[in-house]
Amino acid sequence: MIKLTKPDGSVQTLTGGLSGKEVVAGLDGALKKEVICLKVDGELVDLSAQLPEEAGVSLVLRSDPEALVILRHSASHIMAQAVKKIFPTAKLAIGPAIENGFYYDFDLPRPLTPEDLTEIEAEMRKIVKEDYPFTCRLVGKEEALAGLSAAGEKYKVELVSELNDGEISFYQQGEFSDLCRGPHLPSTRYLKAFKLTSIAGAYWRGDSSREMLQRIYGTAFFSKEELENYFKFMEEAAKRDHRKLGRELDLFSADEQIGAGLILWHPKGGRIRQAIEDFWREEHRKNGYELVYTPHLGRRSLWETSGHLGFYQENMYSGMEVEGQEYLIKPMNCPFHIAIYQSRSRSYRELPFRWAELGTVYRYERSGVLHGLLRVRGFTQDDAHIFCRPDQMPDEIDRVLDFCLQILKAFGFKEFELYLATKPEKSVGAEERWAAATEALRAAIEKTGLPYKVDEGGGAFYGPKIDLKIKDALGREWQCSTIQFDFNEPERFALSYKGTDSQDHQPYMIHRALLGSLERFFGILIENYEGAFPLWLAPVQTLVLPVLPDNLEYAGDVYDWLRASGIRAELDSRNEKIGYRIREAQMQKVPYMLVVGSKEAESGLVAVRTRKEGDLGAWSREQLLARMQEEIAQKS
Repeated sequence: MIKLTKPDGSVQTLTGGLSGKEVVAGLDGALKKEVICLKVDGELVDLSAQLPEEAGVSLVLRSDPEALVILRHSASHIMAQAVKKIFPTAKLAIGPAIENGFYYDFDLPRPLTPEDLTEIEAEMRKIVKEDYPFTCRLVGKEEALAGLSAAGEKYKVELVSELNDGEISFYQQGEFSDLCRGPHLPSTRYLKAFKLTSIAGAYWRGDSSREMLQRIYGTAFFSKEELENYFKFMEEAAKRDHRKLGRELDLFSADEQIGAGLILWHPKGGRIRQAIEDFWREEHRKNGYELVYTPHLGRRSLWETSGHLGFYQENMYSGMEVEGQEYLIKPMNCPFHIAIYQSRSRSYRELPFRWAELGTVYRYERSGVLHGLLRVRGFTQDDAHIFCRPDQMPDEIDRVLDFCLQILKAFGFKEFELYLATKPEKSVGAEERWAAATEALRAAIEKTGLPYKVDEGGGAFYGPKIDLKIKDALGREWQCSTIQFDFNEPERFALSYKGTDSQDHQPYMIHRALLGSLERFFGILIENYEGAFPLWLAPVQTLVLPVLPDNLEYAGDVYDWLRASGIRAELDSRNEKIGYRIREAQMQKVPYMLVVGSKEAESGLVAVRTRKEGDLGAWSREQLLARMQEEIAQKS
């Protein structure tokens, strides 16, 4: 018998051996139209599939995340069919669904143009209108290879040759057939809201020594309204792109002469970074951390002991040879903090140690994945390590999670999503330590009252962790903070402390990052604020604008007084009209603009304008400074 679980939780018993279409045919009209495919004993299957005699079955509706993936994968097949109609000699590579849409890689007789995308879209609409059903057929491996070879589909031949012997699935719609595991939409007519977005180059299988293919990207939704909302969102995201704003606001750059993924912080970006670092250091001091500083490279033997050469070497940069010893550039700070711990014997009375460092590290990333500040090769990690006794560990976890939330809230983030990653199948460390650490993490999360998800088996092999994600102004999730236990390195380095029994005991070691990396966090902040930083972070907090050259002496006096008062002020004395300079200041997103003319010089006042409120009239310097200092203190 088949047990069908419906969206309302009710269970219906059906005769075994039905097809998916027969199961759906028995549903009421409204629900029937929403079904895209089925889950049979947890596996996604097409509606055309024949079901087993006994199974647990549930419905996958348009509103389910799996349905959108199926829609987009089906869209990639429809796009491939359209491309083959326009370019009959095209060779097919792969065409998966991705986070925001889909793509397909093609070997084509000529480079594509934007006009080609319009033609391909038009051909796709014809295919959609034909309402071709997606049907699955199974063939033996030899037959599959023979058919693909005869069709000249060399990329598919390579893929099939790597599969196990047995039956291989192909999906057909109309005259088009493609190698695929499925599942797919019931028919092409379900694809009603889609758009091809761009063309890019892509090496076959990501290997730069292989053929360069042409990749067509697109996106698809179940309704035109969702598609329109997506492009509105993308338009807003483009306005906030940190790379664009970084250029316009003169915050940072990268230079090919220096190397891809290595960031140059310009003076204005440097002012923001200093504000972040000063706040970070002060808050760490208040929360019982000590700051440490460590080198940028270490001997090869250090990385052998830590295990990084065993599991992370491909991401590490070689350094230099000194007096017959090889030195490697550090990808992480933890072995250096461990070395500080081991610099002398430790007693149970001294623990816990909370050691923090703004440590610059270097990790190899492929050039294709580098992305402004968000994916780089050199970055400064706001790193910390906590070494504590077992009896201190639960309180330390509570403390560090509260600290994470406190710091992120100070930067204006209010929505958080927490993930608890538990023990994977392969791991190191004692079972009782895993259990105690996981429970401490879970209890700390639950004390916050924030929603969280459990990623069963998603922890690192060396310990469970909490990943904390923030939501920005567009609702996008970014992972910044991580609280990660490590049962591996304390063992490898033989860390210990003398307990009350005068015996050696192993401390708990906890890795912790709050902001992640300063580069990535800065990129997130730029996009979150759209470059309009709150006053405490703004690179230029106020701009003094003399109306006429005759007012320059008083303007300079105001400027000097503000800087002496700790305000990041600038003086714009260019020989341009005041309206033009005010507009430029607005474009540069300066929070406060102080217009000073003859009237202000005589009265000793300043005419105040703000980025948000416009003209506020004439204020005394003291009144202005008090407001700015309050705003800075409140981080509002």
